[in-house]
Amino acid sequence: MPWYLYLALKQLFPSGRRFPFFTIISMTGVALGVMVLVVVTSVMGGFGHELRKMIVQTEGEVQIKSRTPINDPAGLMAKVRNVPGVVAATPYVAGVVGVMAEGRPAYPIFRGIDLETVEQVANLQRFVRVGLLSELDDDSVILSSELAQQLGVRLGHSITIASPLLLEKLNSDEVFLPRRFRVVGLFEIGHQHLDSSTIYGSLRAAQELYGLGQGVHGINVRLQPGLGEPEAVARINRVLPADTQAFSWMESWESFLWVLNLEKTINFFLLLFIVIIAAFSVMSSLLISVVRKTREIGLLGALGAQPRQVAWCFCAQAFVIGAAGTVLGVGVGFGVLAVRNDIVHGIASLLGRQDTLRQFYQFTDLPAHTLASDLIFTTVAAIVFSTLAGLLPAWRAARLRPVEALRSE
Repeated sequence: MPWYLYLALKQLFPSGRRFPFFTIISMTGVALGVMVLVVVTSVMGGFGHELRKMIVQTEGEVQIKSRTPINDPAGLMAKVRNVPGVVAATPYVAGVVGVMAEGRPAYPIFRGIDLETVEQVANLQRFVRVGLLSELDDDSVILSSELAQQLGVRLGHSITIASPLLLEKLNSDEVFLPRRFRVVGLFEIGHQHLDSSTIYGSLRAAQELYGLGQGVHGINVRLQPGLGEPEAVARINRVLPADTQAFSWMESWESFLWVLNLEKTINFFLLLFIVIIAAFSVMSSLLISVVRKTREIGLLGALGAQPRQVAWCFCAQAFVIGAAGTVLGVGVGFGVLAVRNDIVHGIASLLGRQDTLRQFYQFTDLPAHTLASDLIFTTVAAIVFSTLAGLLPAWRAARLRPVEALRSE
């Protein structure tokens, strides 16, 4: 080991001192900055990860849509199922309806599903908290939990659903009466938007509400595990008619994902300033060290040490502080993530705001998912900033002349 690296370690961890004050303070600053970055980027990444799981589990990886209703869904699904990598396909009808129950109105999304094929694509039964998906028929519906609470209905109650075609039919002097449906189940996906504004019904009931006949609005597709969505979308589009197109789940939710990624990026760069501030504390500590050890630096020069070797000594100290602080911060960050829900629920319970997480952040629990790219970028940024913080102290130490340094009091 070069002598200047050995000296750098001895200055950071001098013999006989159990807790080197300046070293601990500098490392703690870096560790706190890294910890906050790890926690925030993981939580923001968790929102995107949970959203992907929610979409894939309820709609599949690929959605086929058309500018007009798909009038031959069976024939189109037969073509799609023959595409390599496609496991299953199921048709759907989705649109806004008017609902009235117990004198309370609501305007949720009615999703008509094919009971024979839906479970091959979407694992909806796992989200049904009360009742069974198999009990669904043309005269019954399954409500999202919060929508049921909003309407004041429970299992076995009836609700009235009016088609959006009602006004159009009235303008044509036609009568299009609302239909009554029996509630046979309640589901909860874990996302506030879907849990407060979704109704599942049979495909035939949805076709009648929208006057589609045998047509559907789209087809959901399940892919083989590990198959990339862009590749699968390209294959499927080759067999689709000109007015019909396949979209990956990322394309279907592009706007929401863009906002989510923008928020994550902004938070990351704002919190990166914590690491920069910690780097300034490293710089201050090393500058103080240069002043305190002026005579020792002069003695090194008198013994033949070159200025660049003296500079390397202080740069190495900054690197060690940054690396050790980063490792400590990553460890503490993952520790905080492991108990994040206990912390959040404890604070919410203490403040009496248990429903705030669900109401504003749209998830029942605080999700977390750490991307390797985010972790690598955070680690590299913290070490680089800390190392750069040692340049000014290294430059000051390298400029000291041995004679003047030895005269320093």
